[in-house]
Amino acid sequence: MKYAIDLKVPSSQEWLNAVMQDFDTFLQDHADCERKASAMATSLIAKYPDREKIIPEMIETAIEELEHFQEVFELMQSRGVPLNKEMKEDLYIKQLMPLTHGGTNESRFLSRLLMGSIVECRGCERFKMVSEAHEDPSLKKFYKTLWTSEAKHGNIFVELALQYFDEDTVYKRLHEMMEFEGEVVKNLPIKPALH
Repeated sequence: MKYAIDLKVPSSQEWLNAVMQDFDTFLQDHADCERKASAMATSLIAKYPDREKIIPEMIETAIEELEHFQEVFELMQSRGVPLNKEMKEDLYIKQLMPLTHGGTNESRFLSRLLMGSIVECRGCERFKMVSEAHEDPSLKKFYKTLWTSEAKHGNIFVELALQYFDEDTVYKRLHEMMEFEGEVVKNLPIKPALH
């Protein structure tokens, strides 16, 4: 069974060009995103402590994302790049958040899990693009490791959703959310940031 569906809109070459032209700024944003991803996994546990099937996977995901943050931070230190003084608002996530509001508690739970999958799938696609474009062998390898990890995380959220909801419900909602996400990505400003 396929646990994630393909992104509806690919990231643009213009986005990749912006990243490669200002890689240090991209690293700052990337570090912020890893911290936020770790916090998102732990917030699902806090919000749904009764959904015991998600807890082991969310703990593992939170730890992995924090390890990614550590790795990005070490890379930044080696390049003399400081962390952002403040985490900037993520317009991509802000525009996706309404997908997790409204409806019943059950539908919000499903949408929150699938949002995790979508964000991880987009991260996977973009890290892969960075890996393939980078000429520095160590950075190429680093981002290859990251995109394979993000792919795994994208699948985990769908697998968890399938433990609580039937297949038709999960994939219908995932498809709707992926369509919406594609429109968001098409209209995002181009900048050296993960989203």
